[in-house]
Amino acid sequence: MLGVIFALLSAGTFAFNNAAMRRGVVTGTPIQGMALTVPIGVACFLLVAVVTGQIFRVTEFPLAAAAWMAGVGLVHFIFGRYCNYRANREAGVNLTAPVIQLQIIVTLVLAIVILREPCTVLQAIGGLMIVAGSFITQRQPVRARPANAGATAETKPATPLFVPHYFLGYLFAIGAAIGYGTSPILARFALAETGAIGGVLGGLIAYGAATLFVAVVMLWPAVLKDAMSLKRENMPWFIASGVFVAMAQGFFYAAVAVAPIMLVMPILQFSLVFRLIFAMWLTPDHEVFGWLVILGVLVSITGSLMVAIDTNYLIQSLAIPDALGSLLRLRVG
Repeated sequence: MLGVIFALLSAGTFAFNNAAMRRGVVTGTPIQGMALTVPIGVACFLLVAVVTGQIFRVTEFPLAAAAWMAGVGLVHFIFGRYCNYRANREAGVNLTAPVIQLQIIVTLVLAIVILREPCTVLQAIGGLMIVAGSFITQRQPVRARPANAGATAETKPATPLFVPHYFLGYLFAIGAAIGYGTSPILARFALAETGAIGGVLGGLIAYGAATLFVAVVMLWPAVLKDAMSLKRENMPWFIASGVFVAMAQGFFYAAVAVAPIMLVMPILQFSLVFRLIFAMWLTPDHEVFGWLVILGVLVSITGSLMVAIDTNYLIQSLAIPDALGSLLRLRVG
């Protein structure tokens, strides 16, 4: 039960992080978001490391594992996060979230190719459903803002509430999926032999490497100028995003520490539902809504569950006939 609670908290805080970030980049920039959220991650993990006493065991962390976690920081917190921010700025959370969910497919493919883990027919079908969900959301028409009262159609025509830039939005969403989907493989290499000290110290090292990268990039005058032009109104949203994403990762580590991964991962997929709810609350005029968006989210969630849940467990729970179950159990990789 505790693992379920931690997993739900992780899904919810991940979703709120995305909604807060989306609110920030409405008038802010991804660079400004990175300049705040990445260092905040260091502060959050450092605080946890000090409170739990793990900071005093940093010398026990293997150098090879530290190098892998530094790679996680660059791939996940720099490349993946920047692409996520740009995708949501260009096309909004509702349209890009199902595409970013393709990270599961990236992780699955890499796990098959690199880690030699099996993939069943059922998981392959789930992957296709995630892809289908991302395409369904693209079909949602953009709703328009009605003309002001008393104005004629010639003087005040209806204008879209939010006009998504589809190409850039989906391009960066795919980039985010690649970054987020690759980092678990790197983390697996890093944390496989670290034991209990791995989670907190690994996260601290990853965020530290990402923060160092951000500090170096800030030496470029154009990037520094962009970061320094941060508006006061956007600062609380970026700070909230940084805090909540660190909380989400902490809840995830706590969940997998007390519950099987096959239970935690499916629950995390419901972050798509939380994202839709938070988007309706925080950024209703800067998102695309409609029944096709909802359908795409539901299809993507279903596909994610088929990929994340153990095939044998799912077949037994649904009482699938033996003949069909045998087909779904077949390995495709």
